[in-house]
Amino acid sequence: MQRNHLAAETSPYLQQHADNPVDWYPWGDEALTRARQEDKPILLSIGYSACHWCHVMAHESFEDPATAELMNRGFVNIKVDREERPDLDRIYQIAQQLITGRGGGWPLTMFLSPLDQQAFFGGTYFPKERRHGLPPFSEILTRVAEFYRQRPQEVRELTTRLSEALAELTPQGAPGIELDATPLERAHRALRSAFDPRFGGFGGAPKFPHVPQIERCLREWQRHGQGAAQDEALAMACQTLRGIADGGLFDHLGGGFARYSLDESWTIPHFEKMLYDNGQLLAVYATAARATGRALFRRTALETAGWLTREMRAPEGGFYSSLDADSQGHEGRFYVWQSDEVRSLLTPAEYAAFAPRYGLEGSPNFEGAWHLRVALDDEDEHMPARVGAARAKLLAARNLRVWPARDEKILTSWNALAIKGLAIAARTLERPDLAEAATGAVDFLHRALWRGGRLLASYKDGRAHLQAYLDDHAFLADALIELLQTRWRSRDLEWARALADCMLEQFEDRAAGGFFFTAADHERLILRSKSFADESVPAGNGVAASVLTRLGYLLAEPRYLEAAERTLEAGWSLLLEHPLEHASLVNALEDFLSTSEIVIIRAEPEPAADWARAIAAADAPGRLVLSIPADVTDLPPALAMKHAGPAPLAYLCRGTTCSAPITDRRALEEALRVRP
Repeated sequence: MQRNHLAAETSPYLQQHADNPVDWYPWGDEALTRARQEDKPILLSIGYSACHWCHVMAHESFEDPATAELMNRGFVNIKVDREERPDLDRIYQIAQQLITGRGGGWPLTMFLSPLDQQAFFGGTYFPKERRHGLPPFSEILTRVAEFYRQRPQEVRELTTRLSEALAELTPQGAPGIELDATPLERAHRALRSAFDPRFGGFGGAPKFPHVPQIERCLREWQRHGQGAAQDEALAMACQTLRGIADGGLFDHLGGGFARYSLDESWTIPHFEKMLYDNGQLLAVYATAARATGRALFRRTALETAGWLTREMRAPEGGFYSSLDADSQGHEGRFYVWQSDEVRSLLTPAEYAAFAPRYGLEGSPNFEGAWHLRVALDDEDEHMPARVGAARAKLLAARNLRVWPARDEKILTSWNALAIKGLAIAARTLERPDLAEAATGAVDFLHRALWRGGRLLASYKDGRAHLQAYLDDHAFLADALIELLQTRWRSRDLEWARALADCMLEQFEDRAAGGFFFTAADHERLILRSKSFADESVPAGNGVAASVLTRLGYLLAEPRYLEAAERTLEAGWSLLLEHPLEHASLVNALEDFLSTSEIVIIRAEPEPAADWARAIAAADAPGRLVLSIPADVTDLPPALAMKHAGPAPLAYLCRGTTCSAPITDRRALEEALRVRP
């Protein structure tokens, strides 16, 4: 069989389509030039390998010779992996929403002018036959091709209007305003208004585990301590975390989380497991475990870390991208059970303990089968021995099934989220093995994706490629700062600084503030987007502002602090009007307003660890605690001034003011309890 132009691509998603009868191209000059020369509209299809409905549309339409013939005759067909090209996905998701007035998603199906790649029609999933109120894809193809040929003036008018609408979407900054805590208060009110008091979470079905919002609740509680509003914030975070951990979003046998829940009770997920979700959730569960002491949160964090390191770690040290929702052609088949199968694998005593806990005594909840969830409330949150034994047996049996496909490309930004989660879990749960896993991933990224002082975005099969995006730089710098708090390596601080410098040089909008998603020397697209809102991952602008604030105070770099301030000013109207959707930016604002609290401990490793553990109970949002071994000398000037001595020394810095050396651990604890 002749393969199409995707045959040489490294993306598993593009490889899945390399044998289609559709004459697919990857995005690039060859396809764009052909479209212009032949005056054919571009059919742009964007998806990802773990996407269930992407598979459905592929099987129904892209593998169908008749549909492929329509596509090949009328269009130049381009297939894009949204995980490799989030720049393209971001632009055309916005275009689809402007054209249709509806939310986006995957698969994304867009029709573009060959002259300038502006969209003139689009949608998401189109069925092969008419259903769900949607026309058949073949009819869409025929009508769009005819419209392009017969009504070129209308096509030009549509693309012109879309171009103008896209240009108006970039937020306008408010330079020179006085930043204050108003968005923090508004964020709390918005969280309270959106909170689901029955099941936890914010908003209704479909329900996503929006981690920046959960983190906002924990930070609100930590910011003020005890009080009605703060207790409410902690309660919202804990109920949400418990609902997610007890529900079907969590894999109760193998650990890790699916992408989102179809229902409000977190029971039935879309079954794909994404690295970015699990990195973020690992971080927030580990943080909540230390903050509350709850065994459920600790266990959930450790089982998620176990899944990451067991099933998603590449031999080179990085982490793979995702596990598919489907196996053997059916969504969720790998994960669900029949009750008689469970009974056959367990002893009667184990079944008697396991079945009521995980809902097997109720009705099937997924296509005639059972997807496990905690149905019997476990007040003490500790796993009974028989339930633990049953879980181990069922996991061993499940591992013999046909596994979902694994997308084995390694993405810089998603690895950074996993590194951050592992670093926080290592530190807060005292698991040095997780710090080693995080360090291995950092070393891999530096070795394979850092080339000549520039970062690359994707790696697979020995090939690193694609210019890195804002998220890659901001997330990785953020992860390095977290890992430095877990164990010190001077070269990681130097890399974080190099990433920050690259953000300022290549991504910053010096005129209006904030950061573009793509670098200044990136391929020219129809829009150089700049987003401040959290989506499935935190907003790059929010993370960048937080990173620059922390590095600015740590390294005494005013230009970092000035860039962070410009970013917050650029997003100020969004912070005031829509704080819930911009929780990462709200968190960055809090870091900036609190002028960053930094504790530097200079001591031998063992006493330094003792001091760090002792002050962990006085945790505060945004605080940095760095234990720098006494014999380290290759430090930047701002840190080199924090001298080591024969006994442990600590320096407490708030903003630009640092204390004299503190020689008594209890004195340090007391100083941290006294807030300015």
